Parts: sequence; C-alpha cells; structure tokens
Amino acid sequence: MKAIIYCRVSTNKQEQYSSLKRQRNELLELADRNSMTVIDIIEERESGYDVEREGIFQMLDTFSLKKADCLLIQDETRLGRGNAKIALLHQLNKLNVYIYTHSHSGQLQLSESDSMVLQIVSIVEEYQRKLHNAKIKRGMKKAVQNGFDPSKNLSNQDQASGRERITFPIEEVVRLRANNLTFAEIAATLRGMGYSVSKATVHRRYKEYTSLESN
Repeated sequence: MKAIIYCRVSTNKQEQYSSLKRQRNELLELADRNSMTVIDIIEERESGYDVEREGIFQMLDTFSLKKADCLLIQDETRLGRGNAKIALLHQLNKLNVYIYTHSHSGQLQLSESDSMVLQIVSIVEEYQRKLHNAKIKRGMKKAVQNGFDPSKNLSNQDQASGRERITFPIEEVVRLRANNLTFAEIAATLRGMGYSVSKATVHRRYKEYTSLESN
C-alpha cells in the first residue's frame, strides 16, 4: 500500500518539535512493519478543532487522486478533535482510505460512540441525496405540467457535444421562467433532458438573452 504519514501538534512552541519528530519516526517504523511505501510526510502545528488546515487539504487531494490509499497517524486525536475529527473520518471513509495508528499498532479501532456518529452522518447524507433527486424530479414534473415537452428537444442532443460553449434551448428557459420556475428548477429540468448545465450558467445565459432582446 501507498501511505501518507500525518503528524500534528497543537502549538508552535519549540518543545513540540520533538513530538513531531517522534511521531514521524514511530510512523515510519509502522509503515516498514506493514510493508507500506510512504509517498508523503505531512507535519502541522495547528489546532485539532480546526478542519481548515493546509496539510489536511494536501492529504485529501492526494487521496482523491488515488495516489495513496492509506493514512498513518499516531492516534485519532492527531487527525482532529471534536466535530473536525468526525468530519475528516467521514471524508476518508468515503475515499476508501485505510487508517493505521501507532497506538493500535495497526488499523484504527473506532470507539462505539464515534462509530455511531459516523453511521448517523452517512444516513443523513444518503437522505440529502434522495431529497436532491426528488427535487430534480419535482422540477421536471412541474415543467411538464406547465406545457414542456422533452421529446421535442431530444433530437438536438448530439449537436451539443464537443462545443466549448454549452448549448441548450434558451427559448425553453425563457418560457419556464415565465411560468415561475426558479433557475435551480430550470437547470434540473435541462439536466433531465441531457444538458449538463448549472443553475449559474442558466441564470447567466438568461440575463444575456433578455438583455439582447431589450436592446
């Protein structure tokens, strides 16, 4: 496995330097015992309650790019404390990252309370996805009720690919807007038609169109 070593102390005091050095050496030994290749060593002097740490961003970027699949820490408090720790554990779990600690001499063993909180967070996130999908379906249903016929736009989908400027039926945007749909609902409707477009793009293009029409 390819591993990242993450070491953290909470202050910039000189005496904490020895703690960082000890963490680094202990984790290098842990990696060696488990035949891991260390690709990066990150050291920080930051509060564990703060999730906005440069080292954390660097670590998550590396895992997101699949350049590493294992994290080595002295113990879970080095990763973070309080809500910051739970948020980071959840994110690492979503990225399928294995976490090894020196304190456990192997994979991290979460406490019962932390495991329960992470399960709750995962359940809430799943329901958020369901609500998002339901909102998209609602936008499409509302558009159809207001007279939108998606079949009339499917024949032009192949013409939209490969262009730098995203193309979509602006006249349909204007019509849906006149029927009091929000830009978020209009964007969801267009995505349901096969146009990969954001709410911001729909809003900007609508403003451009209406500005030209008024001149």
